[in-house]
Amino acid sequence: MTLEPKMITVDCADPRELAAWWAEVLDAKIAQDFGGEFVVVGAEPLALGFQKVPEPRAGKNRLHVDYHTEDRQAEVRRLTALGATAVGEHSVGPLTWTVLQDPEGNEFCVAG
Repeated sequence: MTLEPKMITVDCADPRELAAWWAEVLDAKIAQDFGGEFVVVGAEPLALGFQKVPEPRAGKNRLHVDYHTEDRQAEVRRLTALGATAVGEHSVGPLTWTVLQDPEGNEFCVAG
């Protein structure tokens, strides 16, 4: 038996709103909407699911998605113009990445 990753799910207050934001960011489409309680963005290689939860995000994410781009600084400018918040920039050897938060505060990284 083999496990194959298909989707990463994000807990959030407003699945439709956050899924629409991520769909715009990733130039993807809403693939499924289960009554606004669970919304799937058809991103590749993994779909993103947005699941309604009653509690607000608390503390640092224990899991996040890393994205790669050829021009990290331009992509960070684009994302912040769309509503992301830049949290910090880090480097380890030749690797540099920017930590951002989506409109609900969920962290993700952009490396280049």
